[in-house]
Amino acid sequence: MAEKEDSAKVFEALSSTPRRQILSYLSSTELTSGEIADRFEMSKPALSKHLKVLENAGLVKSDKRGQYVHYSIVEDNLVTTLVNFTASFCPVGSPLKKESKRIAQEKKELTSSQ
Repeated sequence: MAEKEDSAKVFEALSSTPRRQILSYLSSTELTSGEIADRFEMSKPALSKHLKVLENAGLVKSDKRGQYVHYSIVEDNLVTTLVNFTASFCPVGSPLKKESKRIAQEKKELTSSQ
């Protein structure tokens, strides 16, 4: 019974375009809730709800560090692996994955220069 509930949460999470976009943004890097919010034209409560649905489905995890909450993909999850793979071919997901890689590279360069 719990397995059915878990799969229902995953399908609910993936049924939303903004949530699939969030997964694409997180494909190569972690982002704070503010960094994610900067990429969407929606209220912070609406974004918070999307992030909570993704987290409840086991697709993303959050880590509170100081005043910021950092979100990242749950890497050992088959569903996130498949979503990440299919986003590479999606006209919407592909550019977001490229932006995620660019952000990861910028963060890496920033930390190495400090």
